[in-house]
Amino acid sequence: MPYTREKAYELLTKYNKGEFHLTHARIVEDVMRWFAGKLGYGDEKDFWGIVGLLHDLDFEEFPEEHCIKQQELMRENGVDERIIRATASHGYGHTVDIMPEHEMEKVLYATDELTGLIGAVAIMRPSKSVKDLEVKSVMKKFKDKKFAAGCSREVIESGAAMLGWELNYLIEQTILAMRSSEAVK
Repeated sequence: MPYTREKAYELLTKYNKGEFHLTHARIVEDVMRWFAGKLGYGDEKDFWGIVGLLHDLDFEEFPEEHCIKQQELMRENGVDERIIRATASHGYGHTVDIMPEHEMEKVLYATDELTGLIGAVAIMRPSKSVKDLEVKSVMKKFKDKKFAAGCSREVIESGAAMLGWELNYLIEQTILAMRSSEAVK
């Protein structure tokens, strides 16, 4: 029996209480679902979404063990090994040596930090929205290392390279994906 979105959300809220983390999880879930459809994995949208929803399961309570502790927590809660591997792979090069291999894992790796940067750019705009956000606005802030300093430009660039995409294309597609998210204000 496949792991359901309802079970995933229940697990997420067991370890995450802060609205920031819950909103980020829902945004990444929606972005992953959007990319699944865009890249021809429409029949796996739910799976991609669950990976996005659970990717930071351990970050709120165990930030020093991010992508390590969540593997243990997921196994204790009967989560599918494919979800465990995929979520852990977004910590590649930082906390784990699990390299993103599947296209879905590469999308997660590339877009996790980018959704944060795009969200930070959007709230600085008069509309406070991604609905009218353009790539050039994100690129301008991308180059300013002090802006949203917690969003790793190196991870975003590395993710684009893993996917074989130009950075501008990754940003454009992620903006479009975020526009589809109900969690984005």
